[in-house]
Amino acid sequence: MKFLKNLAACVSCASVALLMQSCGDDTALSPVYALSSSSAQESLESSSSVPESSAQESSSSVENLSSSDQDVGGSSSSETSLSAGTESSSAVATSSAVEPTSSETLQSSSSSEAQSSVAESSSSQASSSSSKTPSSSSAQPIKIDFYNGADISEVQEYERNNTKFYDVDGKESDIFTILKNHGFNSIRLRTFVSPKAKYGYAASGCGHDSEAYGDKDHVVAFAKKVKAAGMGLLVDIHYSDVWADPGKQIIPERWRNVNNANAMADSVYAYTKDLMLALKNAGATPDMVQVGNETTPGILIHKPNSKTDCWGNGVDKAATSVNGDMGTAAGKANAAKYFNAGIKAVKEVSPTTKTVLHIESIRKEETVKWWMGVIFDDYKIPADVMGFSAYTAYGDGTPDKWSNLFNTITTKYSKLEFIVAEYNGGDSDNHYNFDKSRQKTRESVREMNRWIGSFFWEPTIGGAWGSGLFDWRGKDLYANAKAFEEFF
Repeated sequence: MKFLKNLAACVSCASVALLMQSCGDDTALSPVYALSSSSAQESLESSSSVPESSAQESSSSVENLSSSDQDVGGSSSSETSLSAGTESSSAVATSSAVEPTSSETLQSSSSSEAQSSVAESSSSQASSSSSKTPSSSSAQPIKIDFYNGADISEVQEYERNNTKFYDVDGKESDIFTILKNHGFNSIRLRTFVSPKAKYGYAASGCGHDSEAYGDKDHVVAFAKKVKAAGMGLLVDIHYSDVWADPGKQIIPERWRNVNNANAMADSVYAYTKDLMLALKNAGATPDMVQVGNETTPGILIHKPNSKTDCWGNGVDKAATSVNGDMGTAAGKANAAKYFNAGIKAVKEVSPTTKTVLHIESIRKEETVKWWMGVIFDDYKIPADVMGFSAYTAYGDGTPDKWSNLFNTITTKYSKLEFIVAEYNGGDSDNHYNFDKSRQKTRESVREMNRWIGSFFWEPTIGGAWGSGLFDWRGKDLYANAKAFEEFF
């Protein structure tokens, strides 16, 4: 038996080595997409707040969503060659794992000192920066009837600082086992296209620059850990080098010279398929894939400028020929092409993987109805799941207030499934009332027809959206017993 285990380990190591050789974020290795363009620069404030009756009216409403609206809630590197020719700021400078757009939230997390040390610690290989191997690892995925999930994308960054995790009983464990001990069965991971690019998530001086966090290599390595733990996996593709959310949807650097929507759609397709193939070949095929993150205003809309900050705030609009701004007729048609391209790539690699579209601002019921009408009624986008961000701290209300809208869209869109892609329950900056709101979020949607999951936003991080589920003690994280009471 010992011989067989050693043999299996050797085979596994060899496979990982081969995989890592094929992964990377070298633009020079990327295929040629569409290669010359000029971009008109118009500013876009953010996303739509009312349903449109005309392209002009819709454009106006998109610009009316102020940058104070939250943007929480990324993919990575080189793409395969084409066969035919997706809350901006973090609570802490080194923890921009949040996307509340307001720059006022940048300093709000109480964990800033502990998280800052992560970016300052010594470098390591991308393939080794994923989380500690779960003690409850299993080669076979579990059967999931409801995804009780958490987005823990930032956890892999903590390991540069040798962060340890402790459960409510004070015993050291790994993050996956701790979450499973409290009823979580799924993980959400964000991805960026080229996070090391200028204006990217891991750009120099932006607090995450020790490695290309969020690129394909890191996502694949971490996804393997998720699957080894026997947990479900939702991959959240930002289609940007940095946070994509209602305030900005910045076209990745490698695609900014693309000058027409068909070529841009080809880029989306090639990149998505490459990422999916890498995950599949690593034995980490996702259960669900988000084609875009908080795409209320559309997708692939903006270009950075000299004033754009580390979280992507301060942008210009790209040329009409390519931008997917759903406030215009041309933009809606472009966005539809990009959503379709991403979905097509996912399904070609894994027909059973569910495709997810994702928006925020559920407090704006008419905006939600307008957006879903454009996407599903007008353009017939064949997504499997509709996802929403739901944050009490950003004015979305409590779970009791969501039920009417959620039941309405469930009834109208009888072929869709639904998830709460992001929630926290916090009522103010890094604060939670312990009012059972988190429990109600999970339980209320689980009781609804065809609602298949909810994903807690980053349990190791606190900020303007609320508090986390762990407490920092020096460089280590301890599960907060009171916070975990609302789970299991």
